[in-house]
Amino acid sequence: MKTIYLPGILAMAAIVVASNILVQFLYGDWLTYGAFTYPFAFLVTDLMNRIYGVAAARRVVFAGFVVGVICSLIGTQIQGDFGPLVTLRIALGSGIAFLTAQLLDVAIFDRLRAGAWWRAPLASTLVGSSIDTALFFSIAFSGTLRFLEPGNDVSWAGDAVPLIGMGPEAPLWVSLAFADWLVKLSLAVLALVPFRIIMGSVIKTTT
Repeated sequence: MKTIYLPGILAMAAIVVASNILVQFLYGDWLTYGAFTYPFAFLVTDLMNRIYGVAAARRVVFAGFVVGVICSLIGTQIQGDFGPLVTLRIALGSGIAFLTAQLLDVAIFDRLRAGAWWRAPLASTLVGSSIDTALFFSIAFSGTLRFLEPGNDVSWAGDAVPLIGMGPEAPLWVSLAFADWLVKLSLAVLALVPFRIIMGSVIKTTT
């Protein structure tokens, strides 16, 4: 693997590790601190895609996936107050969501790369983030998928509560997913700023 990809791989690994740790701590009633770090994985992917192309971006994604799997395996061996910190459903949801969303992000970015500078990173991140949220929370907490891990009681996630505390009643996991999704959408827009700044620096150094 080319050493020029190393900064992207290290950045992705750092984000994945930090998110796996921070997801264990709540920020308010509907979010974990991991919701504020994980979306920047899309920024890393998009920068690698823009600078080095699709193949490099995919390599960084697969590196992040491997790190995520390792974190999940470690988490299954650490006991918390209610059992392992990482359950099978959470590990499956995290891995499937990450790989699917990131590879979709790479494909969409590549399709739109010839347009306005902001269109590819914004569209790819918005779609990728939405798919990531839908897959992770459905696999990890939906009652319809309890067969994935019968011994893991996630009935608490199905408790009916007002959507993020103020909307119509919905399962708790839907509120958690909705709040997570809103943060990802907001950060997708904010991430355009560092994307533009970093790309401007890269262009200057290569001219």
